[in-house]
Amino acid sequence: MDLRFESVSKAYRRPDGSDMVALENIDLQVPHGEFVALLGASGCGKSTLLEIVAGLQAPTSGSVVLGDERLRGPHPSVSVVFQEDSTLPWRTVLDNVAFGLQMHHVDRSTIERTTREMIALVGLTGFEGAYPHQLSGGMRQRVAIARTLVLNPQVLLMDEPFGALDEQTRFVLGEELLRIWRETGATILFVTHSVHEAVQLADRIVVLSPRPGRIKTVIANDLRRPRHELDDPVRYAALVTELREAIGMTARPPATGAP
Repeated sequence: MDLRFESVSKAYRRPDGSDMVALENIDLQVPHGEFVALLGASGCGKSTLLEIVAGLQAPTSGSVVLGDERLRGPHPSVSVVFQEDSTLPWRTVLDNVAFGLQMHHVDRSTIERTTREMIALVGLTGFEGAYPHQLSGGMRQRVAIARTLVLNPQVLLMDEPFGALDEQTRFVLGEELLRIWRETGATILFVTHSVHEAVQLADRIVVLSPRPGRIKTVIANDLRRPRHELDDPVRYAALVTELREAIGMTARPPATGAP
């Protein structure tokens, strides 16, 4: 199912009674199975847009449509992975991943089978009995991704899920995410501050303007995967430069691994 944003705006009421417009007239269509990165300066409304899709906030005007259904709140086909560590410290990896299925009262045999399949998919086989404090930050994010994927979402929202990790771990998990995306076929909306992360991952990169957040430009990424800077340095540098200019950063391409 395609995901559509139709003139989505979001405003907040300030204590003095005036309105602060966070998002304004967002129009975008995301075909099913596409990987889209949302890029822009802090405060441009990237996370707010994801929260509207997730049903955690309502737009002030406009609508988000999944297939033929207007989203009016949390939807079973839409799931979110946040930057913050969301693992439950008193639950093992197996029990963390199973949590959503248990809340939906799925039968025990299905939970056991599906949970182990998802743990294998994110590369954590052998850690089923481990607790979060026994895992690295990257492994805990894999648990969060598995817990989300086990619910078989059609749309996966990711709000800087690797933002708290070092650059090397971010790159490795990015490649793992691409593998998982290809295997599941989910639509992914991925919020990031990192130009290089957007280039590594996305089919299209949507650049939002500073507040109020508007779509400044949408850039198609036709670099061949896997996208390593040294494989096609001229085209890679040109895309990085275009993105940095679009979000108001210096035009000089940064060193490898820089945001």
